[in-house]
Amino acid sequence: MKPDASPTARVLLVLELIQSSPGITADRLADKLGVSERAARRYVAILREAGIPIESARGPYGGFRVGRGRRVPLVFTSDEALGLVMAVLDGHHDASDPTEPVGSALSKIVRLLSEPVATQIEAVRRTTPAPDRGAARPDPATTTVLVQACASARRVRLDYRSEAGSRWRMEVDPWAVVVRHGRWYVLCHDHRAGATRAYRIDRVQDVEELDTTFERPRDLDPVAVLEDHLGVGWEYDVEVHIDAPPAKVAWCLPRPMGRLEAMDDDQRTRLVGSTSNPYWYASMLSGIPAPYRIVRGPELLRAAREIGERLLASTVD
Repeated sequence: MKPDASPTARVLLVLELIQSSPGITADRLADKLGVSERAARRYVAILREAGIPIESARGPYGGFRVGRGRRVPLVFTSDEALGLVMAVLDGHHDASDPTEPVGSALSKIVRLLSEPVATQIEAVRRTTPAPDRGAARPDPATTTVLVQACASARRVRLDYRSEAGSRWRMEVDPWAVVVRHGRWYVLCHDHRAGATRAYRIDRVQDVEELDTTFERPRDLDPVAVLEDHLGVGWEYDVEVHIDAPPAKVAWCLPRPMGRLEAMDDDQRTRLVGSTSNPYWYASMLSGIPAPYRIVRGPELLRAAREIGERLLASTVD
């Protein structure tokens, strides 16, 4: 605890410590706060005077705890609060893990419920399937910094790693955090590229908020702009010509693959985009119900040839 912390801040910290460590003793509270045991007991008394049901028990297993089933204020960290929002938005599985922000926040809620209800909830949490550690789930702390930077219109410096393993640093003006297609993106102006970009937050290795401010574009539609930019800005530029009108191929190509342009009086289609995974891109192209030709992108061309050779080999008796 900072030595210049206000009494109100200390009282709130006492409540947080008692909620998170039921049975905590006065001397442990004093140690956490950096104050005397007498002062720690005074902060507990302030909570009781405010109507918070702080119970205490003597003996080796005694200490302070919040009465169950009572209405008391919850004190969430920013990571926990955002974690709960993320849980609602993308079906988080970390509710069963008390060491994760979502699980930690839910534990605080459970501690305030009546014993029978809390017991049932804990049973459900224990039998919840283990979290999918391979899921593209962003770090709540990183997301918090980006959300705050969007709100305060402050530039940030990102340390980013692509799917292909390339890593680079860049300064961006974060316009919005957008959840789309099961992924979390920061929509921004990338000063390194001098263009609008959408970067996956789960691939941000580090983020630093800078003092420089920016002006967000007027009438910005984050979802629409994100859709237009999911297929640009990656390592390998590609261009594909498809012998079918855009309306016929649009339904089978994910938007992140790039932009579709009409050719030859709408009878053919030009696909322009970029990718960090040529093999994924080539496999998606193989599902187009029409002939096509890769006219730009040697990495994509090599991947398409390898996939084609494997498919041919699989048909040989």
